Amino acid sequence: MKQPLRIDFVSDIACPWCAIGLSSLTLALERLRDTIDAQIVVHPFELNPQMGPGGESAVEYLGRKYGRTPEQIGQTQAMIRERGASVGFAFGPRERVYNTFDAHRLLHWAGIEGKQLPLKLALLRAYHGEGKDTSDHAVLVEAAQSVGLDADKAREVLASGQYADDVRAEEHEYQAAGIQSVPAIIFNERYLVNGGQPVDTFEQAIQQILAEDGKA
Repeated sequence: MKQPLRIDFVSDIACPWCAIGLSSLTLALERLRDTIDAQIVVHPFELNPQMGPGGESAVEYLGRKYGRTPEQIGQTQAMIRERGASVGFAFGPRERVYNTFDAHRLLHWAGIEGKQLPLKLALLRAYHGEGKDTSDHAVLVEAAQSVGLDADKAREVLASGQYADDVRAEEHEYQAAGIQSVPAIIFNERYLVNGGQPVDTFEQAIQQILAEDGKA
């Protein structure tokens, strides 16, 4: 019998390490598919909640936030592209940083519709792979439609402001629990693993967690 495994994945679409981490985690789960029955639940975290319409130059934003030069930012992005390629995620140009609150609202609705993880992956590809504006409702609807969600309903959710309170409540819950950076991956509501870890690291962590839970 397969062992059940709940995975709460706290992340932001704007976070490249979240794209790497989710891809790496997915590969680890594929390796363990014969022994575990995993359920991934996506939760919101905003890296730039004050970002206005139209976004901001990524170089300017990262330089101000982290005190890095354009050269240092370029080196980091090259390293991120390498890490992404190693787990099957192709990074493209990401020239601007955008607000992601509406995307998180749409993801909350997608969870109700049973399409949350596919939409999360589609949004990560849209931003990190194609450089699309994930604050743009047309981009969000396109991503929703691509994973089989109803486009008219997606437009309705976005236009109405639905699920805003739910997203803020979830964000507050994880911040109150001490989550300050993402991705934060919580296994079986007890074990926290931070960052875009390599596939082997996730695989070993999962095996250890299941072994410990088996002894409990």
